[in-house]
Amino acid sequence: MENDIIIRKAEIKDLQTLLGFEQEVILAERPFDPTIRKGKINYYDLEELIQSNEALVLIACWGDKVVASGYALIKEARHYLDHTNYGYLGFMYTLPEFRGKGVNGKIIDGLKKWVWSKNIGEIRLTVYNDNEPALKAYEKVGFKRHIIEMRLDTSDENKF
Repeated sequence: MENDIIIRKAEIKDLQTLLGFEQEVILAERPFDPTIRKGKINYYDLEELIQSNEALVLIACWGDKVVASGYALIKEARHYLDHTNYGYLGFMYTLPEFRGKGVNGKIIDGLKKWVWSKNIGEIRLTVYNDNEPALKAYEKVGFKRHIIEMRLDTSDENKF
């Protein structure tokens, strides 16, 4: 099966499938983040990302079936860092029956090559601290834990 996976650039015709993947990402992340609004939301403007020169959306296909996704977006770095731009990876999703087969790694490899082709040497992504499967998957392809963002919910005055 792994050798039958083709990685290609997403097209507008893939949009409905990708919108479904986006909802699966949101569903998977809700338990890690109590601040995500209830109800139907969107994280991304997938149509814009597909059409942008500053982004690349890749999908993995098994035959005619789209089985995974991910994007790289060129972002401006903070002024105090030693690089001016970086590639930000997001929208990493793989259908459950294709997980653990190296599909996500193939997408990340394609995204890394695209970022490097833009002469950018820094690539980052964000992942929830408690999302151990995602952390392990990203570490498997070379990412290192870098920073933890912390939060304090002050909406309930009785807590203090």
